[in-house]
This record gives sequence, structure tokens and C-alpha cells, in this order.
Amino acid sequence: MIEAITDIYHLILGFLLSLRQTISISDLVDIIIVTFLIYRVLSFLRKTSASSVIKGIALILIVAWLSSVFSMHVLSYLTGQVLQMGIIVIVVLFQPELRKMFEQMGVSRLNTIFRKRGRLEEVEASIQNVAEASEEMKKSETGALIVFERDVGLNDYAVTGTKIDAHLTSELIQNVFYHNSPLHDGAVIVRNGRLLAAACMLPLSNNINLSRDLGMRHRAGVGISERSDALAVIVSEQSGTLSVAIDGMLKRDLTHETFVMLLRNELILSESTRKKNRRAKKARKPLAQEDKK
Repeated sequence: MIEAITDIYHLILGFLLSLRQTISISDLVDIIIVTFLIYRVLSFLRKTSASSVIKGIALILIVAWLSSVFSMHVLSYLTGQVLQMGIIVIVVLFQPELRKMFEQMGVSRLNTIFRKRGRLEEVEASIQNVAEASEEMKKSETGALIVFERDVGLNDYAVTGTKIDAHLTSELIQNVFYHNSPLHDGAVIVRNGRLLAAACMLPLSNNINLSRDLGMRHRAGVGISERSDALAVIVSEQSGTLSVAIDGMLKRDLTHETFVMLLRNELILSESTRKKNRRAKKARKPLAQEDKK
């Protein structure tokens, strides 16, 4: 038994030594970097509508390979022409996704590391003011769309509205979205606890899975969360419900307590803390299901 274990040990050791002779440290670093990049790109695209397009591209690659294997000359020629234009097609199809990916890659994380306590207090105050204003607008069924800017800048959308750059208060939000106000149409953008601009135009979501009873405000809120890391707060004018759009996902009909907790988790807590909370929630789900059984 000991001799068999020794032989296996020597076999594995010899295999590793042979790899050391053929693969250098730079090759290992190269493989790790490429693997990480592929993983990040695939994980990013998986969260967007581009995942269905990727399946279509994979199907074309399979058809091209099969047509080459079975000598289907016409089909092979057509798929070859499509693949030659592949880079241009990918850029055109994935333009929104690619822009969001490069924006997130270019965002500096130093501001989150050296964030001052005063900044956190401003964000906490803005959360309380938005929560108070949202409750009042729910009661009066006043529609509202409030966007919190995070790491990815929203200047391209802020310039489409009216610049305000004022201290954010509950009364100011309610006055902006008052029915007779000239600024009630469009979105409000909040940056670092200040109301940056109002009546801003936002891109609409192209997600076909969204409910058809959702209006333009909800689709605009989901749209801006798809194209950036912004958080959008939507107050429905028809039903008076409160919703939040994050990363292309819409959380609807929130209570006041859940709404405030959600904003604090997303706007104040660090990214690592949010990931820990999400992992803890996933771990609690199987336990809850077993308890029900």
C-alpha cells in the first residue's frame, strides 16, 4: 500500500516537473489573466439581454464547423462571410453592453477607499429625504423618478435636463414632481447628496420580460440601471407603489422599511459587505425550504 502511494507521488511529481520545463511563470500568469478576463466578460454579458445573442453566435460557429466537415460549400461560404464581418457585428450588437463594461473598467475605486465621513452623512441624509418625499408622493399618487449616481458618471443624461445643483431636501423633491411644476416630467439625478439636475431624459429598457403594465418611468428607471451602476427610485403615478431598479432588475411595491434598508445597503455599505449579505441570503434560502418541509 505504501509502495503504491509512493509510486503515485513520484508520478505526480514527475508530471509537475515536466510541466515546469515546458511552461514558464509568464505562461501561467498569461493563462490566469486570460481566464479571468473571459470569466468577467461572460459573467457581465450573462446579466444582460446579450446572452441570447451569444447563443446565436455560437450556433453560427457550430453551423460553420459542420458545413466545413461535411463539405457543404454554399453554406460554408455564407457562414464564412458572416464570420469575416463578426467583429463589426459584435460591436454593433453589443454597443450598450460594451460601453457599460468599459465605463465600469475605467472607474477608479480610490474614491470608495478614501471616502470621507462627511460624504457618508450626506448620502444618509439624502436617503432619508428621498424616503420621506416618496412616502408623501405615494399618498398623493404623484409620479417620480429619482436616480442616484454611483461610480459611473451620469453627465450625459444630466445635460438633457435643467441643472439645479442644490441641497437635497424632501420639500424640494416634492416641488419638482408636483403636477403643475415645469420640471415634473423626466428624472432627477442625485450626486453625493445633492440634486444635480431635474427633468432629465433617460434611455428606456429594451427588456421584453418587463411587465406590460409598467409605464415609461419604470422602463426609464430600469434602462438607466442597465446602462450604468446607478440606482433608480420610481414612484408610480397610477398605483402609488414604490419601486427600485438596480442592475437591470426591478424591485416593486416596497414598504418604507424595506426601501430605506435597500438604499442603505446599495449606497452606503461597501461592495464587499453587499457581496457577503447576498451570499448569506443565498445560504439561508435552502435552510428556509427545509424548515417548510
